[in-house]
Amino acid sequence: MRALAAGLAALLLLSACDRGETSGETSSAASDRGDDGAIVASTSEDHLPDWLSPTDGTDPARWLAGREAGHPLPGDAAAVRELRESLDRARSAFVEDKRMIANRTVQLGQMLSEIGKTESYRGLIDGLGQIASVRGRNKSLYGEMCQHYYNTRAQGADHATALTRLEARERPDIAAPEMPPDPPRESEKQTGGQP
Repeated sequence: MRALAAGLAALLLLSACDRGETSGETSSAASDRGDDGAIVASTSEDHLPDWLSPTDGTDPARWLAGREAGHPLPGDAAAVRELRESLDRARSAFVEDKRMIANRTVQLGQMLSEIGKTESYRGLIDGLGQIASVRGRNKSLYGEMCQHYYNTRAQGADHATALTRLEARERPDIAAPEMPPDPPRESEKQTGGQP
């Protein structure tokens, strides 16, 4: 019985030690733990994570602006304020919260960059948000709209044309601009258009 009590006491001591700072945390990162030891929120002043997790307490606008700038920005920077306003407007038009809108915007930005069609985060959020706002009380899915936007851009449309085509999806009374036909392939040129 004494061995069991000693073992439990040692286990409690070890678990208490685990509640301190771990090797992965720095003094600039703060985390709050609930009674069960789970991380409730974390923030960082000098590190921009790849994605905002559900428990991350970082301001999504500040994170987005920092990601776009390539380094953390202060919360009162003009770019942060502008993105905060964009996220506020977008939040009223989309189902997703600001954190998810920020994550999806970075994801879309990376995908666009890979095909050589870089756009500003604010331009993406404002453009897609303006289209979604026509739905009124029926909110749109930001992730779905990002995918449609990307597909249209990958087909060769510029930013304005992609937004116009997305708006036509939301409002059938607006005519979508036609995409120019693909240039003929070399094999089609040689055979007179026959594959």
